[in-house]
Amino acid sequence: MNTYEHSVSLDPSRCTGCTTCIKRCPTEAIRVDGGKAKINPDRCIDCGECIRICPHHAKIATCNKLDHLYDYKWRIALPAPTLYGQFENLEDVDYVLQGLLDMGFNEVYEVSQAAEIVSEYTRLYIKAEGIKKPVISSACPVIARLIGLRFPYLKDNLLPILPPMEIAAIEARKKAKREHPELEDGDIGVCFISPCPAKTSYVKNGFGSYKSNVDLVVSMSDIYFSLLNHMSRDKVPEPVSKSGMIGISWATSGGEAAAIFNDKYLAADSIENVVEMLDQIENGTIPPLEFIELNACTGGCVGGVMTVENPFIAKARLQTLRRYLPVSQNFLEGDDKYIPSEYFFEDVPDYKPMNRLGGSIGESMRMMSDIQKLRDELPGIDCGSCGAPNCRAFAEDVVKGERSLESCVIRAHRIANGEPVNPERAERKADGI
Repeated sequence: MNTYEHSVSLDPSRCTGCTTCIKRCPTEAIRVDGGKAKINPDRCIDCGECIRICPHHAKIATCNKLDHLYDYKWRIALPAPTLYGQFENLEDVDYVLQGLLDMGFNEVYEVSQAAEIVSEYTRLYIKAEGIKKPVISSACPVIARLIGLRFPYLKDNLLPILPPMEIAAIEARKKAKREHPELEDGDIGVCFISPCPAKTSYVKNGFGSYKSNVDLVVSMSDIYFSLLNHMSRDKVPEPVSKSGMIGISWATSGGEAAAIFNDKYLAADSIENVVEMLDQIENGTIPPLEFIELNACTGGCVGGVMTVENPFIAKARLQTLRRYLPVSQNFLEGDDKYIPSEYFFEDVPDYKPMNRLGGSIGESMRMMSDIQKLRDELPGIDCGSCGAPNCRAFAEDVVKGERSLESCVIRAHRIANGEPVNPERAERKADGI
């Protein structure tokens, strides 16, 4: 039984069964049945790709509403650095931070500040002995879940340090309780302003045995217009930002990797490129690298489906903002540098791998053989008319008893007309190949 709470859902009233989504889902989690798309919760990684490409807006990102924030006495905002790229002609991020305070937050802790701390700790971790390389960033929750489902042999490569959102939440709570000892734990509400639905799933489900310190996740697009109304340009805001170039750069692909100050790194973005890169890492066909940054969204977090601005415009705006900032405002001081134990996660969630078909190795091998045989008997054109993304996925559905072979309309049509179902295979067979 699936117990993972997802943040991507389907509105059946808008779905036309057009099959656009099934072609782009990186885990083949979507099928069309009865004229409507259906999402397999055991395979969905909440990457939001179906939201991005659905022409009928039938896929929805589910987040908390801002009104829920007022259930707490002390309200803390955690703005992702992507938020700064949403506003035109923004010269100082303090205007955004002041706007959040004017909206009703009691305190703001920048995720970009925590990102600079994570960058420091990542540099320390990579230098440690006995770690498995390349180290793969765990900041994007889509990547961590994708590895658990599709590339379980790479779990030991994941950077075991909590993402900036979590470290920001931990430090913000500490600060609030230190400065306001009258507050109880339940009085403090930590709200992350997110560019993507995957962060909502992360907060709902935790990560392995780790439970999130974030209470609410609100969509960046939901908060944008209200924040815009509170961002006064008539007065100079107080200089409260504690982020530098490194922290702001985390919003775009390559920002995290560049911050490790090591030439042996690689950064890839968009889910198709990520899957290809993970394939190469698993197969050992990449050059020796120390660190790999992977982002499910195009351009990095600026490409999240819950943002407002075009990701390339947002990236250009952030590059302009970076020019006037120091490299970092959060370098660790002293020679005794170490990573606090509370900043590690102890285990990676144990998901059922996608390629595990049966309850045992023997059963899985038999099913794989049956799938391959059936695959050779299908048209091989991956048209999607059956409701599966390709012929191989359709064959798997049939072998697992989830779909009837008659669902392949091309096969039925060719048989009815006395034509070979798979002309290429028939030609090879005639040639004795």
